[in-house]
Amino acid sequence: MRIEHIALWTSDLEKSKMFYQTFFGAHSGEKYVNEKKGFSSYFLSFESGCRLEIMTMRNADSSENQPVEKFSGISHFAVSAGTKEKVDELTSRIRGAGFCIASEPRETGDGYYESVVLDPDGNRVEITI
Repeated sequence: MRIEHIALWTSDLEKSKMFYQTFFGAHSGEKYVNEKKGFSSYFLSFESGCRLEIMTMRNADSSENQPVEKFSGISHFAVSAGTKEKVDELTSRIRGAGFCIASEPRETGDGYYESVVLDPDGNRVEITI
């Protein structure tokens, strides 16, 4: 069994798509639009075969799909850059583009080398070896 994809809500579909394309090499499928529901999404594919669905909906703040509590839903997802140098370089590029670095590159207590960046909607993306 494998995870087929992860889905994230976004307030700006095009900005999120550009973030994941620019910094993580995502390739976007065609935009899906359901006018009746006011829903739009893209599936973003990565070299490894992993997919991320980014979604938006009119009046999303009142949507039943929004997390009710701060600690429900996804905490973060991790992307492997391959080496410490690549973690450092990607973190630096993202910082240079004006995005928030939630945690600078570091060795963690459980042996990972990682940084944590925030995407345009504040979702935590861990960049690891």
